[in-house]
Amino acid sequence: MVKAIWNGKVIAESDATVVVEGNHYFPIESVRAVYLSQSTRETVCPWKGTASYYSLEVDGKTNPDAAWYYPSPRSAAAQIRGMVAFWRGVQVS
Repeated sequence: MVKAIWNGKVIAESDATVVVEGNHYFPIESVRAVYLSQSTRETVCPWKGTASYYSLEVDGKTNPDAAWYYPSPRSAAAQIRGMVAFWRGVQVS
């Protein structure tokens, strides 16, 4: 079981993550939506497509743009459609 933890809370937990470029992508169903807030940030990866971001909000603290996902990944990254990855101090183990 892989977990994503930030500020002492489990943000996501799954045994069905997909690892791409060293990042665990969690199925969206395994992510606790109560901790997510949509961000306006977007970035572009040449082979995965355009990424959108969530900020994390836990116990009054915010971690901006700490989760990302590809709403419409390119065909080479189809395996991460509907999945979310984490960074910026989120512990994934």
